[in-house]
Amino acid sequence: MSEIDNGGTASAPIPANPEPNPIRRLLAGSDGTGALLRRAGVVGGLAVIAIAVALLKSGSGLVVWQSVVTGLLMGGLYGLIAMGLTLIFGVLDIVNFAHGALLAIAMFIAFGVVQGTGVHPYLTLLVAVPALFLIGAVVHRGLLSGTGGASLENQLLITLGLSLLLENGLLMFFGAEPKNVALPGDFQFSLFGAVVAGGRLYAFAGALLIGAVLFWLLRRTRFGTAIRAVAANGQGAELVGVNVRRVHTVTFGIGTACAGAAAVLAAPLVTVTPTLGEQFNITAFVVVVLGGMGNVAGALVGGLLIGLVEQLTTIYMDGQSSLLGVFVVFLVVLFLRPQGLFGRRA
Repeated sequence: MSEIDNGGTASAPIPANPEPNPIRRLLAGSDGTGALLRRAGVVGGLAVIAIAVALLKSGSGLVVWQSVVTGLLMGGLYGLIAMGLTLIFGVLDIVNFAHGALLAIAMFIAFGVVQGTGVHPYLTLLVAVPALFLIGAVVHRGLLSGTGGASLENQLLITLGLSLLLENGLLMFFGAEPKNVALPGDFQFSLFGAVVAGGRLYAFAGALLIGAVLFWLLRRTRFGTAIRAVAANGQGAELVGVNVRRVHTVTFGIGTACAGAAAVLAAPLVTVTPTLGEQFNITAFVVVVLGGMGNVAGALVGGLLIGLVEQLTTIYMDGQSSLLGVFVVFLVVLFLRPQGLFGRRA
């Protein structure tokens, strides 16, 4: 990305960054649509092979089809969680290990609003998303504004400490007893033999919609241009009048708001506990690394892949944890392509 359009009236060159940032290449369009499609095709081909092997092992097409449908529906939700996480890393260079705890806060916000008012769980998006945006902005401005680009050790200590603080705060306030968020009017239907729950379908559709809105925001709005400018070169963006500190704070808020939206969509599908965010946190980091650190499209594809792997693992390794297959794929990708499926070697 070589220049910023300043409201359509002026432009100025931005110095080149010697270490390309994956989110910069994607959002600026320099990653190449053909290259992205080729990589997506490779991932799709490997997924087809994995499904074929699962079919041979199980001997039941219906079982495999059910696993594929369930995995893809859950994978969309994983992708949304990971998109917020990878956006924060791509723009701020902050590894946010408190992402899962913030997601848990959003789930308890949804639970509290539903219990207190009786509204439909999905209407709590109107509360949880703005609340998580504000919490994220406050966390960044108060704790993390000086850690962007700092040592990984500092980021780990701050965000892990924040995660512990938030989780224990939820334990003190809500207790350790699991909570449930009921989804009124939930239903099931058959999709070529596979049983699809309405809640999972809503969560998948909502995740894709929010992901599309996020991508539109980054590519088609003036503030999205500012985010891309800061991701490309913060010093150059500041020279042409972009408030870098404000962009960092708002971007962190958007990333946590994505976690808030995913939490509301997932709340009817899980048992809500103060430590639930840890499981989603692990999965989200696996998705981010698989897709390429800082790559928004890679996060979505990685989420779908991980959702599929989770379900197929129950066929390949009956009785084993579904996370076992996830970590096997994770290690293989790190060994063969450490920059991630959609990342580039520096």
